[in-house]
Amino acid sequence: MGNALFYHLTRSPAESLLPVLIGKSLAAGWRVELRGTDPERMDQLDRHLWQGDGFLPHGLAGGPHDARQPVLLTVAGQPATNRSSCLMALEGVEVAVQEVQTLQRACIIFDGGDAVATTRARDQWKALTGAGVTAEYWSEESGRWERKR
Repeated sequence: MGNALFYHLTRSPAESLLPVLIGKSLAAGWRVELRGTDPERMDQLDRHLWQGDGFLPHGLAGGPHDARQPVLLTVAGQPATNRSSCLMALEGVEVAVQEVQTLQRACIIFDGGDAVATTRARDQWKALTGAGVTAEYWSEESGRWERKR
């Protein structure tokens, strides 16, 4: 069974954290699904990942080589066909308990300045931990990422 890591954004946008998390996941040998709710937002993230420092091989779902993508950007309801071991969920997108149980890791990234996103993350925390999923909470409140207990 995989574990869930919750990342509470308070100082920086997801665009700053994603390359770090994706890089670590790829280094661990995992394929990644980056899932959001808005196709336009996923297009923006696609462009950002190509323009960032370093090379993060990825593609938007719906292309001819989805199954071969180390990182596949999807929108809720779109299947990830790249056999991902790690899910990175943005914007309060649904993350099912059964799904987390089949993964190595689920990263739930939420904006602490958005009350709806924070409430959604709390609800996801309760649902996942209530089902026995091991979860960790990470905060950048101090200026660097720290695991909170």
